[in-house]
Amino acid sequence: MIRLSAPTSPGYLRVVRASAWYDLVVTAGFATPWTYALVHDALSSWGRAWGLGALPELDPMQTLYANLMGSVVVVWAVLRIVRPLPVHGLLDGIARALFTAWQAYALTHGATRLLWLFLGVEVAFGVVQFVPWWWNRRTERVDGRAAVPVDAHPLDAASN
Repeated sequence: MIRLSAPTSPGYLRVVRASAWYDLVVTAGFATPWTYALVHDALSSWGRAWGLGALPELDPMQTLYANLMGSVVVVWAVLRIVRPLPVHGLLDGIARALFTAWQAYALTHGATRLLWLFLGVEVAFGVVQFVPWWWNRRTERVDGRAAVPVDAHPLDAASN
């Protein structure tokens, strides 16, 4: 089992919840074929207006993948809003690192530069959710504090 010290600051859980609200607002429109068509049209219009490039023409496979991503992210966001835990911040930070990597890959292969707007937010939320875990692990080695398993509930840590 990997043992890491969870960030204990109430501010950390506010960050976890804020990133969840961002995800919910930004991805809710991707969750259904009907709302995705509206989001697709809006993003394409903005991309053309700002000189960043439009999205490719809408097709059933693109819509399917957008709906799958939107549905999963909406559910993940609701979990972090309703019951934010430090481990949710760690996992979300890891997920954001992956999203950042795939967005950067798409950008280097000709995707619309609109992605830069999303990539910036992914990096920011990823850093503020992951760095406290890294910092706690670093300080734990220095001062010898006992680590809390990443799957532990915060109340379990109080009894240790």
